[in-house]
Amino acid sequence: MHENIEKILLRDCDAVRIPSGDPIRLLQGAHVTITQALGGSYTVATSEGLARIREADGDALGVEVNRAGKGEEASVEPGTRVEESVVWGQLKTCYDPEIPVNIVDLGLVYDCVVEQPEGELAKVSVKMTLTAPGCGMGPVIAKEAEDKIQGLPGVGTVSVEVVWDPAWSQSMISEAGKMKLGLI
Repeated sequence: MHENIEKILLRDCDAVRIPSGDPIRLLQGAHVTITQALGGSYTVATSEGLARIREADGDALGVEVNRAGKGEEASVEPGTRVEESVVWGQLKTCYDPEIPVNIVDLGLVYDCVVEQPEGELAKVSVKMTLTAPGCGMGPVIAKEAEDKIQGLPGVGTVSVEVVWDPAWSQSMISEAGKMKLGLI
């Protein structure tokens, strides 16, 4: 969806430069090409290289943004059970902006633990890595994972830690991820 579509920005919007992770401001009237639209964010090619635009700023691209429920806090009773499988499902909606495979199928998520004593909000801890040490997008991807997990009903606190042991390799990519990348 929306891949390799040329657009003219309808308004100024904040973005993140890929791969450095530096914040940038894209200006109204700029010509961009959407190269990837997955997991609610947009990777765009600009005259200065690649950038990532958040879902909330999709309207700057002329893309309809689903604002239903945004800004409204759902009332969740402590004790709403958070299933680990649901957390893994949320992690599968997070993508590396340069690779069209989610972070779970890329093999970047090493561990996911949900602790939830009876009657309390869940504490979720995730350990993940990156495809390369020093990747400037690491904090951006980790923050996206944290935010998406935090949005689940029944979740109280979320910790997403980037780790380097074991080192990531292509052998960690799932069969589905390898198929998407044409590795098998």
